[in-house]
Amino acid sequence: MTSDAAPEPRDIAVVAFAQSDTLRSTAEVSEVEMLMPVLHDVIAQTGLKTADIGFTCSGSCDYLAGRAFSFTLALDGVGAWPPISESHVEMDGAWALYEAWTKLLSGDADTALVYAYGKSSPGSLRDVLTRQLDPYYVAPLWPDSVALAALQAQALIDAGDADEPELAAIGARSRATDNPRAQLKGPVPQGDYLVRPLRTGDCPPIGDGAAAVVLAAGERARELCERPAWIRGIDHRIEAHSLGVRDLTDSPSTRLAAERAGAFERPVDTAELHAPFTSQEVVLRKALRLGDDVSVNPSGGALAANPMMAAGLARIGEAAARIHRGESDRALAHATSGPCLQQNLVAVLEGDPR
Repeated sequence: MTSDAAPEPRDIAVVAFAQSDTLRSTAEVSEVEMLMPVLHDVIAQTGLKTADIGFTCSGSCDYLAGRAFSFTLALDGVGAWPPISESHVEMDGAWALYEAWTKLLSGDADTALVYAYGKSSPGSLRDVLTRQLDPYYVAPLWPDSVALAALQAQALIDAGDADEPELAAIGARSRATDNPRAQLKGPVPQGDYLVRPLRTGDCPPIGDGAAAVVLAAGERARELCERPAWIRGIDHRIEAHSLGVRDLTDSPSTRLAAERAGAFERPVDTAELHAPFTSQEVVLRKALRLGDDVSVNPSGGALAANPMMAAGLARIGEAAARIHRGESDRALAHATSGPCLQQNLVAVLEGDPR
């Protein structure tokens, strides 16, 4: 006699995380050379060999590299022979992790390697990011990423949701991190206005870097990690493409993604938010209902190091690492892409009871 009941979904966890130092320039090394030590580190943490990985997924951006299909060169650092099961997303690595998570849920693999990298130093990042905008009405005006973030910050100030001293305090707290991989640490001057009301201290540093995680399912995760960071929920949503129809002081897509990921079912003790600008942390805190009792961005977040295409994956990795070390029991990780928090991903991670 057979049962029509659907099988229980597999438990999937982050079992290892590694990242490079984020540097203002890595002109002396290629993307593959920057990536390889990170890949070796994250795989070595699990004791696996490359051949043991069931699925590999990466996130990067051809606009940063300035050439099409640039991600294929990075496969030299992974080792694509013998043939591997591999995929790529033209997004932050957090979305590559989402794809790998679905792959493991399907039962087609038990382990997955997810990595992301970006070199922002070769060109003008503020100009490159205009290519994310509506190509007919907005992109031809060349509003850069900082100018658009300043519009969002000014909207918050006009609404009474924040002021400049509050934004400065967020920047100072973020950079008071002891994260050895951070690009900016310690007392960092708030600086002059870059685009009012944002000063240099309200904006992320430009840097090159890479990050990687290993996922594993079920008992395999417990074999590879003493305290796995179980992904209890993960979801991503998007705002309307046109900035003119959005309320820049709120992030409904973040709130919906968090709801679908189960973030509001029980309190979290840690939140790693991908908030490249101080004003965006204000928006995210409100959307995610985070109180003062939650440790927000103990790693420093994107204000301390913001390697494009890897910073969102690093937020998931940092949250998982705190669970691995026993410093957190239930953590929220957030990643964003696009202008003014246009696309948002939320993951909820938990450790086994201690």
